[in-house]
Amino acid sequence: MAESTVIKNFRDGTILIEDATAGTVLDYTVAYEVGDFSLSGQNQGNYEHSVYLDRGEFAGVRKANRKFPTCSFSVHFRDLSDGTSETLPDMLLKAGAFSAAVSTLGANADVDARKITWTIEGTDHGDASDHVYVLDDFVVDDVSIAEGDPTTINVSGTVYGTPAAT
Repeated sequence: MAESTVIKNFRDGTILIEDATAGTVLDYTVAYEVGDFSLSGQNQGNYEHSVYLDRGEFAGVRKANRKFPTCSFSVHFRDLSDGTSETLPDMLLKAGAFSAAVSTLGANADVDARKITWTIEGTDHGDASDHVYVLDDFVVDDVSIAEGDPTTINVSGTVYGTPAAT
């Protein structure tokens, strides 16, 4: 199969957020997105690199500490929190309708995490399949709300699992 010749853009992506509830997973498909999904900080193997010098000259480079990619996206604000209806802030902050959500790091994990699946449409453009990036163990670092025209919710976090592209 050859690489796609169709350039993808912000119209082609969808974001699905899931917890780790056994049986029926709690999920939320992000709607009214800005279309600015971003994944950064990856490299081969996701390691920092330590450079060693011999009296100021390059002597070698080695893998060092594990490196963790970051992810961010923005959504047009529609709702904040609801005890029964699903909202994005509730899914990310384990509140309201998602207060029983289970962390992807484990039911007893100290930190709450989610699985994010970013799907980029491909089949509608003649590709053999859609393009999917799975980000396991995404931990929210910040949920910001900015008033404006429109008001937006900005989400950023760290991926502690290994991102996988298919």
